[in-house]
Amino acid sequence: MTVLQSTLTCPVCGHRETETMPVDFCQFFYECRNCHTLLRPKTGDCCVFCSYGDVRCPSKQPEQADGQGCCA
Repeated sequence: MTVLQSTLTCPVCGHRETETMPVDFCQFFYECRNCHTLLRPKTGDCCVFCSYGDVRCPSKQPEQADGQGCCA
């Protein structure tokens, strides 16, 4: 079952926000609602949810369940 909610944690201020992930594209940018830092995916990750979320993006969840991890 695909999870569509992920809690993003800002690496700058630590603010946490639960967001609904898009299922038809990777989200490359996310602005922290607390400090307004523009988050971008870390090198090797496809989106901000794979980098800063507690749940990987929908397109990578099947890979994570197979033990391959995100963006393998």
